[in-house]
Amino acid sequence: MIFRMSYLKLLKLIALFVVFASAVAHAAGSKYVIYVGTYTDKGSKGIYAYSFDPGDGESKPLGLAGETANPSFLAVDANGKHLYAVNEIDNFDGSHSGALSAFTIDQVTGRLTLLQQVSSSGADPAHLSLDKTGRYLLVANYTSGSIAVFPVLGDGRLGPRSAFVQHAGSSVNKERQAGPHAHAIQSSNDNQFVLAADLGLDQLLVYRFDSKSGSLTPDDPAFVRTSPGAGPRHFAIAPSGKFVYLVNEMASSVTVFAYSAGSGRLQERQNISTLPPDFKTENTTAEIEVDALGKFLYASNRGDDSIAVFAINPQDGKLTLVERAPTGGKTPRHFALDPTGKWLFAANQDSNSITVFSVDPQTGRLTPTPHVLRVASPVCVVFATGK
Repeated sequence: MIFRMSYLKLLKLIALFVVFASAVAHAAGSKYVIYVGTYTDKGSKGIYAYSFDPGDGESKPLGLAGETANPSFLAVDANGKHLYAVNEIDNFDGSHSGALSAFTIDQVTGRLTLLQQVSSSGADPAHLSLDKTGRYLLVANYTSGSIAVFPVLGDGRLGPRSAFVQHAGSSVNKERQAGPHAHAIQSSNDNQFVLAADLGLDQLLVYRFDSKSGSLTPDDPAFVRTSPGAGPRHFAIAPSGKFVYLVNEMASSVTVFAYSAGSGRLQERQNISTLPPDFKTENTTAEIEVDALGKFLYASNRGDDSIAVFAINPQDGKLTLVERAPTGGKTPRHFALDPTGKWLFAANQDSNSITVFSVDPQTGRLTPTPHVLRVASPVCVVFATGK
């Protein structure tokens, strides 16, 4: 009887292994579509698409997927059926506002069909993201310094906004921080909070998020301050949910915060430069991302034109510099790790190119590959599952 029970357990283990191996093989063989958001004032017409094979890192152009004005930040839903874009403009339908565009994705061709375009409730929206349920779209309006939440309806369209917050105040840089400039917005890993970085206020703000109503309520405390003039831009939350990493555009640094999931409270743990000690020319940082395992952090430098790579201490979340990898182009505004974590795509806005790097899974180091995508003014890269 003991032997029979052990044999049955062995069969179950074998069955589980076969299922796991099959899933891994399927993931390894998956194809993706890359969508590139652009600025449309220098020859671009909107959102461009590429087919991407993570097996060899090669991409093939699919052309203009969707024509729209200044789609400078994109988000794709979890099932790859809809894409959302900000239209970073300051006049939409005669009002001082930007827009949000909702598209359906043709999962065979990668083409985008416009479903709807609505006001973003503020001028020059610079960032958007979906909450963890995919039922709400969050947007940060840069020039107006406001944030808003829109319900996502069953067909992918956006309903009337469920929340709106106008930030107020200023900071020390009179040229760039005379008023609020919301630059990024994202829900916490457990979807209980929404965080928003405001470059004009030198603040990372925290809101309690009701995923039933889509409402926002300021947390207590309502924000954490960065150093004066730092200019917080984008942030990444560790997969563990224990740490938040904020890239400061004007100070060219990353601030590490310990994060309490229960209260939403942030406590600063470290501030580290993204630049070499002897760097003297102008630089601003742009994008930040943590890999899926929480081992490495990446941040882009515009000026040094590099990706700064850091190793993450899993105990306290602190960073140690690994390298600064040149992006092979000018002004890497955005970059993204592909869904397998094997490749990093760096969008060089001012050289009309996207450099593809292979990622060392042991060290996090980046090695440039021969694969370079050519597109006018690339500013955002996202991935969707293809056929």
